[in-house]
This record gives sequence, C-alpha cells and structure tokens, in this order.
Amino acid sequence: MKTSLEVRQMFLDFFESKKHKIEPGAGLIPQDDETLLWINSGVAALKKYFDGSVKPTNPRIVNIQKSIRTNDIENVGKTSRHHTFFEMMGNFSIGDYFKEEAIDFAYEFLFSKEYIGFDVKDAYFSVHPDDTTAYSIWHDKYHIPADRILKTEDNFWQIGDGPCGPNTEIFIDRGPKYDPEQIGEKLFFEDLENDRYVEIWNIVFSQFDGKEGQDIHTFKELPQKNIDTGMGFERLMSIVQNVETNFDTDLFMPIINEIESKTEITYQQEPMAYRVIADHIRTLVFALSDGAVFSNEGRGYVLRRVLRRGVRFGRNLNIKESFMYELVDVVIATMDNVYPNLHDKKTMVKSLIEAEEIRFSKTLDSGERLLMSAIEKAEHHLIDGKTAFTLYDTYGFPIELSQEIAAEKGVDIDLIGFNEEMEIQRERARNARQTHESMGSQNEALMNFNESSEFVYTENSLESSVIALIKDGTLVDVLEGEGLVITRQTPFYAESGGQVSDKGTIENDSMHADVIAMFKGPHGQHVHHVKVEGQLKMNESVSLTIDEQARRLIRKNHSAVHLLQSILRTKLGSHVEQAGSFVTDEYFRFDFSHFESVEKDMLDEIEYELNEWISVPTEVETIMTDLNTAQEMGALAFFSDNYGDQVRLVKMGDKSMELCGGTHVGDLAEIGCLKIIKEESVGSGVRRITGTTSLHAYEIFKESEQTISTLREEYKIPEQKTLEDRFLELEDEVKNLQKKNKQLSQEALKYEMIQYQKDTLHNDDGLSVLYIEKELQDMKDLKEMTDSLVQSVDIIGIINLKEESLNIMVRLSKEAIAKGFKAGEIAKSLAVLTGGNGGGRPDFAQAGGKDLSKVAEAKALFMDKTKVSL
Repeated sequence: MKTSLEVRQMFLDFFESKKHKIEPGAGLIPQDDETLLWINSGVAALKKYFDGSVKPTNPRIVNIQKSIRTNDIENVGKTSRHHTFFEMMGNFSIGDYFKEEAIDFAYEFLFSKEYIGFDVKDAYFSVHPDDTTAYSIWHDKYHIPADRILKTEDNFWQIGDGPCGPNTEIFIDRGPKYDPEQIGEKLFFEDLENDRYVEIWNIVFSQFDGKEGQDIHTFKELPQKNIDTGMGFERLMSIVQNVETNFDTDLFMPIINEIESKTEITYQQEPMAYRVIADHIRTLVFALSDGAVFSNEGRGYVLRRVLRRGVRFGRNLNIKESFMYELVDVVIATMDNVYPNLHDKKTMVKSLIEAEEIRFSKTLDSGERLLMSAIEKAEHHLIDGKTAFTLYDTYGFPIELSQEIAAEKGVDIDLIGFNEEMEIQRERARNARQTHESMGSQNEALMNFNESSEFVYTENSLESSVIALIKDGTLVDVLEGEGLVITRQTPFYAESGGQVSDKGTIENDSMHADVIAMFKGPHGQHVHHVKVEGQLKMNESVSLTIDEQARRLIRKNHSAVHLLQSILRTKLGSHVEQAGSFVTDEYFRFDFSHFESVEKDMLDEIEYELNEWISVPTEVETIMTDLNTAQEMGALAFFSDNYGDQVRLVKMGDKSMELCGGTHVGDLAEIGCLKIIKEESVGSGVRRITGTTSLHAYEIFKESEQTISTLREEYKIPEQKTLEDRFLELEDEVKNLQKKNKQLSQEALKYEMIQYQKDTLHNDDGLSVLYIEKELQDMKDLKEMTDSLVQSVDIIGIINLKEESLNIMVRLSKEAIAKGFKAGEIAKSLAVLTGGNGGGRPDFAQAGGKDLSKVAEAKALFMDKTKVSL
C-alpha cells in the first residue's frame, strides 16, 4: 500500500519529468490579495499568473497547495470527503500547453501502472456540452465509451469576472460496496449525493474572459489560455489506500488514534465526532502556524468557529476538559516531514489553542443559560428558529444538543426557522465568494510587452527613453491625460512589501506628467501611472525625478521597521513575526504576532535602545545572493513567503539582517531619531506599533515640549519642580476640597432632612410618603440621600429634572414592601407616563423619562400609586 508521503513525491516527480517547475505551496494567508480570506485552492496562490499581472519563470508549474474552505463546515464529519483544511495537488500551464496535453498528463498519472495504476474501466468522465475537443480526446483518443462520459452545463468554471472556461472531471467508481441501495450509474449521471462515484481530478480550461451575469457564449477568448488542474490529496489517498473514507487514511488515523486515548467512546461508536475533531485540529495547526490568530472577525472568526465545533464534538465523546491543544503534537508529527515550519511554531500554536479552549468553556456556559431562558419563555412549547440559530452560530451549540436539552423540558425547536437562518448565512457566504474571489481581467497590452526596464535604487533623477505607452489597456504611440508609461530605466520605486511607491514627475520640453502611483508589470517592469499635461510620445527622452524629501523619509521609516522587528524578537521572543507593515514618508506601522500588550516600560526601553542604535554610524549593506546562502548568513526569512532564485539581503551591522526589496538608508545614523507613537491590538494575538523617525519624530518631541511649557505656565510650575510633583500636589488639593465639599453637603443634607420631615405625608395605610423634585443632581448623591431618608420615611419618590430629560428614583422601607408596594412598578409607571422606561427591585428602582411637561402629572400619579389622599 502506497503511503501519503510516497504518493506526494510521485506526483511532484511525475510533473517535474514533464518539464514543470515545482513551486512551493503558499501560506494559507493570502499575500497582497485582499480578495481572499484564505488560500482555498491550488490556483488561488497563482492568480497573478492567470490574470497576466506576473509572468512565471517557467510556464509549467506543479504544486501541492494547503487550502482552507469553511463554506460547508456543517458537512465535515457527516460525509466521507468534506474538509475545512485539505491539500490540493495541481499542475498548471500559463500560456503553454492546453487541452490535449493536460488530459494526457492526467490519464498517464492516474492509469499508468508506473504511477497510480487505477483501472480505466472503473473511470467515468464529464465534459461541457460545447467542449467537443475534450470529448473527442476522451472518446476518440482514449476510447472511453460514450456511455461513461457525462455532458453537463455544470462543467464550466467561473467565479466573478476574469479568466474562466469549461472543465472536464475524472471520477472513479468504487464499486457496489459504496452503493448500498444498488442504484448504479444513475448516481453519477444524475449527480446524486453518493460515495460510489468519486471525483478525483478536475481540469479547467481557462480560455475565456468572463463577465458575471452574461451568457458564456458571448465571452471573448483570452489572449493567454491557461490550464488549472486540481486533485484533492485526501480523496485520492482514500482510493489509493482502499479505505472507506478520507479519514481512514494515514493522513488522519494517527490523530484519530490519539483522540481514542482520551475517551472510552471508540471511533466506531462516534465516527462523526472523531472526524470533525481530526479535521478541525489540522485546520487550526496549519492556519495558526501560518500567522492567523483567533479573533471576532474575518479569518480569526473562522478559526474560532472551527475550534468551537471541535470542542463541542469532544463533549460528545465525554471529553469535558481542554484537549484539542494536546492533539497539536500528533498533527505535527504526521506532517512535519513535508512542512518543517510546523515544529518551530508548536509551542505558540498549543498555547493559542489552549487559551481559546478555556475562553470557549465560559462561552458554552453562557449559551446554556440562554438556552434555559429560551426554554422558560418558549411560547406553545416551541423555541423559535432564530434563537436556535444564535445558539448554534454564536455560542457553538449544535442543533442536536439544543433539541436534546429542550426535549427534556418538554419543548421543541422550530427546525424550519432554524434551517431558514442557516440558508441565509450560506447565501451570504456564496455572495461573498462571488464578489471577492474573482480574478482580475488580463491586461493584454502589459502581458504582451516583453521589453525589460530597470529600477535604479541609487538615483533620485535620471534621463531615460519611453519604451511603452498604454491607454485603456491598449498600446498607443501618443499618450494624453491619464495612462501608463514604461521607461528603459526609472528611479521610481513600485509599491511592494508594505512600502508605498514614490511620487514625482516625468517631463521634457513639450510635456509634464505627475506620477501618481507605481506598480510592477507581468514581466517585472516598473510601470508609472501618470497624468499627462501635453503629449507624451513613444521613444521620447524624458527626465524622471522622484520627490527626494519623501524618499528620504520613507527610507528612514523602512529601515526603522527592520530594526524594530529585530529588537522585538530579542525583547519579546522569537515567536514575534511580521504580520503586516506599512511604510510612508510620514510614519511606519508594524504588525507582529504577540499574545499580550507591550507594557509602557518595555516600550520606553525599546525606544531608548533603538535610538542608541541609530546614534552610532553603522553601514547598511545590500547583498544579492541565493536563499540558502542568505539563511546560512542568518537572514530573517519566513517559511510562508515565496522567494525567487536570487534574493536581496539588507544587513544593518549586527542589528538586523533581513530579506527585503525596499529602499533603505545607507547608514543607520541617517535615521536621526525615532519615536514610538502607540502600541495597540489589531486582533487576538496580533499587536501593532506605530512610529516615525527623523523630522516627524522631532515634531512630536517638539510638540511635547510645547505642551509641557504651556502646562508650566498655566499652573505656575517653577523649573525646579517637575510636572509630576505639581500634579501630585494638585491631586492632594482636590482631595481636600472634595472632603470639605462632602462635609458641607452633609451639613446641607441635615438641613434638607429637617425640611423633608415637614413635607412628609401619610397614606391610607398609615405609611409615611415623601415626594421630592430636584434639578441637575448626581444620581449617586440622590441614592445616598434616600439611604438616609428611608430610615424614617417609608416611601420616597424623587424626580430629578435635567435639561431635556428626567430621572426617577423610588425607595421603599420594609414596612412598605410588606404592605404590597413595589418600587419597580411605581418607577416604571412614572417612566411610561413621561415617555421613558425602567424598573428595579421591590425596595429600590431607577427609571428615566423624556417629557418634562408631564412632571406635574407624574407627581399626581406617584401620589395615586402610593395611596396618598390629597
């Protein structure tokens, strides 16, 4: 039996022999792509090739890509092949081979005895009805009988606008064992849910430029046709290893065996619970290792939901304590031969999962309270679907658990309403995918333009010639207004790696153009986005000049970010990794993985040491080398990043050594000074430091100096005394004044109490009743007043008038409560009369009103409610 490691290597070796370049799979968090929440397929990490924005070094690519999809998470564990985390095996052609060779490769790998060796007689195929080419290859070249080829309109791959096309799929018939009702081929041809006919390979012929909502027959042919294939690794292994489900392969069984050691309930007794936990812990380990964190939104919310589902199913196995973090070790042991970065992140991942499990345990308790409350309030012994869905979605309660607990109390759940809410959520997810996962359309002019251009790091201004002008996606000879310009050389840096692009001008004697943005073209050229005054012509000589002052400040801020990352790893630990950065001429922003706030004393220490570093002249070197050499030198590089054959190493003495393509100072002393502005959280496990350098840092220090000067003048603080000393003195003065004020208030209260005794009335039950009107009083003071009054008055009602509203307070003695009076009811009636609401306990209540014109009526109502005869 072939192991997963053997099949994995076989796949890569096969396509390498077919002249494909093995491209390492990308990290699960998309880089420079805000349209995706996760890398969710093999092609997702290669969109830049498919839309033509980047040209690969080899047009033939093969990879095995980590992927996450959670749009149908409720099916994980129910079926044999749904996963949240999975690996997608894929081979890709970027403008190279097309349909015939793609099908040839699939056929050889799957059915040749040298490789997987499936029997082609067990295979079924699908094509799009219009795709006569694919049909002919299967039927005429490989002699697949027509009655094993399904023609279906569903075989067309399109997500939003951009590259799309028909696809062909390969299915394997697993035999009657997986067809308990003996339905046969109808399962395949009518696309019925089944475990017998399993899709294992999908080839997408990306040949059209699609437009959402339009008839596919109107789509234009793409200038660059591509091949995108995908084969689910887990699904393939279940067939290769001839096991019942994906979960019974060597990818999952070590995890399942580990779960079995924690409970007396076996895998055979509760297979769904085991499968959910095994799937979800893989998702968590890989996602957290790649830099994701738990949070209340975005991908962090997805991870929180995945963990909570795993914990819930652990309870089905009678595992009550935190346990999922203990499964991290076995996941890493199973996969670290392929993903060595997992071992380095093990301690961090375990601590994150354990902390989240503890947090969820408290949430479950809250959910149980909500469920019990819903049971008590259930009308007609039925909990509405929306409440049941809130329990499921927010508190992690499976609907089955809610049903079970409710049934014990004789209450049902509106499953129709619950399913409607579930469908609304699915529809939102589908709409989000349709909106956000499409590729960009191919820019044919840029894709076909092959001439090289050079970015010159060391120049701020230079002369060069125009080699391309593009207007509305078309190459032109003359450019007017807004468009794109490529020159033979340029001093302009294109936005990349968090550093903003340069701005400046392009001009000659007959025209002037403002450069408003820069980006890299498909072939690596630096493309200027410009607004032209006059006419810019092909082959003209032009002067290109960047904004030198802005560039200097950007360089200083960018170099500061490198130093900051280095010192954070030293001070806080090697778990610190960049989670994002943004560098402009005005400030820098650095996001990093860390689990708690950085205390002010530590920030002050970091800021001081960074300024120490930049106070000493230290040369900043840039070295071009290969990745292995850079890592041997000790350069900071992260597994989730993709690097080319040559890398640019930025070395700042012994303070920092990092791979980077951005612009930097030549000497650390150029930075001048550095100021940390603030440190904050941007999500669970991710912190952000914002700071600035040079002139902007000086401006902050100067502003602080001016503020101190103003305070000294305002509070008459002599130079020999610190602000802190003076403010401590002021604090003491305030405390003394507050003490005197309280004494005076108590004296005034004594006088008021004498007056209130005179105003006290008696009701029909012989209880003393006092009504008071106040203006603009603090409610805390009024509460203290009722504490004193209730010693001698049974019923106290206070209306406190404000500018546009009023407060109501009612206080009762034990005797009044014994007579049946309730403070909450009285306060609420007065609040409703005055356009508000409120209530409280039988002995004390507060409320609010809005209508000041009703005060007299409120007084009369209070007397009526307290049985006072006027």
